[in-house]
Amino acid sequence: MKNLSLIINAILAVAVIILFVLVLNIKSTSSNKQVITKEGVVTTGKLPIAYINIDSLLLNYQFAKDANELLIKKQEDSRLTVNTKARELQTEMGEFQRKLDNNAFLSRERAEQEQGRLQKKQQDLQALDAKLSQQLGQIQQKMSEQLRDTITKFIKEYNKDNRYQMIISNTSSDNILYAAKEYNITAEVTKILNERCAKK
Repeated sequence: MKNLSLIINAILAVAVIILFVLVLNIKSTSSNKQVITKEGVVTTGKLPIAYINIDSLLLNYQFAKDANELLIKKQEDSRLTVNTKARELQTEMGEFQRKLDNNAFLSRERAEQEQGRLQKKQQDLQALDAKLSQQLGQIQQKMSEQLRDTITKFIKEYNKDNRYQMIISNTSSDNILYAAKEYNITAEVTKILNERCAKK
């Protein structure tokens, strides 16, 4: 019985040593990974994956900066238009209140007409504000779509040699918790996009 126990322990020890050697062998070869793509191409080294930090791209891509500046200018123009009309209305309402307090209207009907005109003007101003806000939203959506289309089309062209099987977008490190710097192609993509933008 004692001999049987020794034999089993020896076999287990040999099995543990074999597993240990196999694990070490797998770890040493995993640094030079071979990935077989569906076309049958064998790639060694890093995985055929890359990512682009979208925040960084948008901060440095000239088309995005120009679109953002245009949108800000349109927002400022809209705000100026609404604020100017609001100040005019405020002045007229103050004048109306002053006349009302001093009984400067010839009749009650005339005061009611003026009050109705000012209320209509206030409603028109609110409608203008809503209309300008809606237009700004549409412009922003259109610019976002143009920007997304520009980047998407470029990425397809950039990867026409199929060196990457996957290019991931990352925003403020939300999606990718860790990735080696060699997988980040943001700077290269931004540089090429800006060169293309400058040629147009």
